[in-house]
Amino acid sequence: MAFSFQATVDKYRDLIIDTQNYIWANPETGYREVKTGKYMEDAFEKLGYELIRAGDIPGFYTVIDTGRPGPEVLILGELDSLICADHPEADPKTGAAHVCGHSAQCAALIGIAAALREPGALDSLCGRIRLCAVPAEELIEIEYRKGLVEKGVIRYLGGKTEFLYRGYFDGVDIAFMVHTTSGENFVSLAGAVGCMSKRIVYKGVSAHAGGAPWKGVNALYAANLGLSAINSVRETFKEADRIRVHPIITNGGNAVNAIPDRVVLESYVRGYTFDAIHEANSKVNRALVGAALSLGANIDIQDSPGYGPLFNAPAMIDLAEDAAKAIPGVPFERSDDVSTGCTDMGDLSCIMPAIHPYAPGAVGTSHGSDYRIADPELACVASAKWQLEMLSLLLSENGERAKKIIDEFTPIFASKEEYFDCIDSFIRSGDCIEYGENGAVCRL
Repeated sequence: MAFSFQATVDKYRDLIIDTQNYIWANPETGYREVKTGKYMEDAFEKLGYELIRAGDIPGFYTVIDTGRPGPEVLILGELDSLICADHPEADPKTGAAHVCGHSAQCAALIGIAAALREPGALDSLCGRIRLCAVPAEELIEIEYRKGLVEKGVIRYLGGKTEFLYRGYFDGVDIAFMVHTTSGENFVSLAGAVGCMSKRIVYKGVSAHAGGAPWKGVNALYAANLGLSAINSVRETFKEADRIRVHPIITNGGNAVNAIPDRVVLESYVRGYTFDAIHEANSKVNRALVGAALSLGANIDIQDSPGYGPLFNAPAMIDLAEDAAKAIPGVPFERSDDVSTGCTDMGDLSCIMPAIHPYAPGAVGTSHGSDYRIADPELACVASAKWQLEMLSLLLSENGERAKKIIDEFTPIFASKEEYFDCIDSFIRSGDCIEYGENGAVCRL
């Protein structure tokens, strides 16, 4: 009897569901996934895997060698949660909650790992399989991550970007992972936008808010003007570029009776191409600096690479559709839409064939207080089966399908080094205004 990945996944159903339940109940945000990472490490080691750990940050990978030459395929699961303090199951101390379904990804990854350890699982496959539990997909807590950068712990804010930089994906030819969504079908969009991450510090002069406000420079007022200025340039963004700018104030002052001398904002600038992101970011920076200048404040704009635009390779969408046909009762839906959400899977798609499709099983609003995994059979078990069917199509028959996809794929960047050269050009920081006796000089 031929080996069946689907029947093997069913054998590990309890392990898969237990993983989903544990990780859902223990949410941790990016680069803080201590319990989550430990749980996944223990589960992999119980299955007999040897792990390569990131060490100073959460996450790990393992490589399965079939013993037959062929391409290497990377399958990922994300460890981190979001913060949604008003979710009924949020961590009461941190406000963390898995309101984007990463708990289901981890559960599916465990199912995949378990199935690949079964006798006969590799008999029809060639090449190598890399399974990776990766941290920090949700681009939040920018100030905390900037602190890790300053300490030299990380260079990039996103987990996949950091893993790529560290060489943890060297040798990989194709990558995929499956996210969770509402609805009833497996789904693949054409792709998603990329983004730049921004931390903005308005600098004023403190003074007594009641006794001598004229001696101060109000950083909060400057920040408010900056936000208004961004809103005033929104109509100049082109619809085709899918620009999104959505700042928040993370520090608005320290005492109500003192003129705020330091106000901190965080934001993204999202767009569908690197050129569009760069153009929109220039407009945003000009608006922010102009607001500071109008009140005599200063401003430190700290721009960091966020995530590259996601381009789901058409041949990988075909692969996902063909694999879905093997899963009873779960149709496949393909769409030409581009999501205006971001993922660091986009970074990988810029240099190798990749896909980031969706499996059903969730309900509620993504990133919202009503989000939950309503059907773990779809979100976790069926997801694992789908991914294993994709893997089988890629690496069976001497890897002919994988080889064809690789040969016909034209990456945006020829290498990861070229990619990092591009995104590193987005990095900037430092005060933007120099005041002198004859006026002010702005640097953008």
